[in-house]
Amino acid sequence: MPISRRDWLTTMGTGFGMTAFARLAGASTLAGAMATSANPLAPKAPHFKPRAKNVIFLFLNGGPSQVDTFDPKPMLDRYNGKPVPSGNLKTERKTGNLLKSPFEFKKYGESGIEISEIFPKLGSHIDDCCVVRSMYTDRPNHEPSLLLMNSGDKFPGRPSMGSWLTYGLGTENQNLPGFIVMCPGFPVIGPQLWASTFLPAVYQGTYIPNNEKTPDKLVEFIRNPELNQTEQRRQLDLLGKLNEIGLRRAGGDPELEASIQSAEIAFRMQTEAPEVFDIAKETEKVRARYGDTDFGRGCLMARRLVEKGVRMVQVYFGNSQPWDNHDDIMIHRRLAHDADPAIAALLEDLKAAGLLDQTLVIISGEFGRTPAVEVSGLVKVQNGRDHNSAGFSTVLAGGGVKRGYVHGATDDFGFKAVENPVHIHDLHATILYLMGFDHTKLTYRYSGRDFRLTDVAGNVVHEMVA
Repeated sequence: MPISRRDWLTTMGTGFGMTAFARLAGASTLAGAMATSANPLAPKAPHFKPRAKNVIFLFLNGGPSQVDTFDPKPMLDRYNGKPVPSGNLKTERKTGNLLKSPFEFKKYGESGIEISEIFPKLGSHIDDCCVVRSMYTDRPNHEPSLLLMNSGDKFPGRPSMGSWLTYGLGTENQNLPGFIVMCPGFPVIGPQLWASTFLPAVYQGTYIPNNEKTPDKLVEFIRNPELNQTEQRRQLDLLGKLNEIGLRRAGGDPELEASIQSAEIAFRMQTEAPEVFDIAKETEKVRARYGDTDFGRGCLMARRLVEKGVRMVQVYFGNSQPWDNHDDIMIHRRLAHDADPAIAALLEDLKAAGLLDQTLVIISGEFGRTPAVEVSGLVKVQNGRDHNSAGFSTVLAGGGVKRGYVHGATDDFGFKAVENPVHIHDLHATILYLMGFDHTKLTYRYSGRDFRLTDVAGNVVHEMVA
């Protein structure tokens, strides 16, 4: 029985890494409007001279509490256990009286920026950081806030920031994907957070489960057990010729083009991916500084990937939403015990290698938490905090940001951004600016409209730029 050209190509494709790429793509489809250029991931020039070349986004998923991490509020100590003077806070769940932080805040560095005692190692690098204490977002629940922080819209269907960056800049290492995402499991929503959606599929994030420790498990099926690379290369070349014939006959086929390009990436990954993901090649002392945790290994691999020229790496702290501490805010201490040394080691090593100046490091969750205790019937221990979209903190380091600087402020109790508020669209506009882009001009035509990461909003916060 004869088979179609598409079916034949698909069958042949499984011999040289398509299975690997499908696994890496985090279960997202390879369909999309594929560019017809020979290499869509080739390095491209931005609109103007960039301050940063790479991005590492350390995502503390679940919503860390700003008043227990980066935004000290002495008034919480004074009013602990008392009602909020302005009346009940408008939050997603029922809250009660004000709850002081169980953690002390200390001044660090020459800048004297105060942060919580649960981040002492990060505190030693605070002079390299810009602490934004006036972030706010649109919704107080995880799904829309995760989408907004990652893709610039609170509804599904928009490309992720990493996809926009690789679309605009390409990547410097053609043997690795331009955008890599690591998480031990999946955050809430999952692959939609690193999808390319209507951008060409080659720009989607490549998912790596960093709860695994060996390269063969981190990147499954990266090796072809039956064919050597020379034989695989012959297959790819044959497929390329057949594809050219098909395109001449039938015109463009975006889905097929995406599959062919993905196969090329998977083929090239065989030469470099096993090496870059093998952190056993680092000394025991280096690995100990990052910590033998999922997040620690993720931060170490992020450093190695940026050293190899990957454009953007995103590391989620853990599966689901570990920082979502409705019951007991003391859990933040345990979480920070894993996060703090890994973040500090990453900043230290990037700086020592001369890479911090060109690498923008972002440390944030999707929103913050209330200064009042949560008392809804859903919590068992009333020592936690509800979601808070009105005010939270994000830390930026390297990559052209103003260092040893605090931007904006929340009110006396840390609930709402009141001084120099920064919306997610503003943060995205500033990130793109640091990468060399006018956020209003990095666009993609789809369904009769020019789309962009910042939708129809956003302003660059120049005060945060060095």
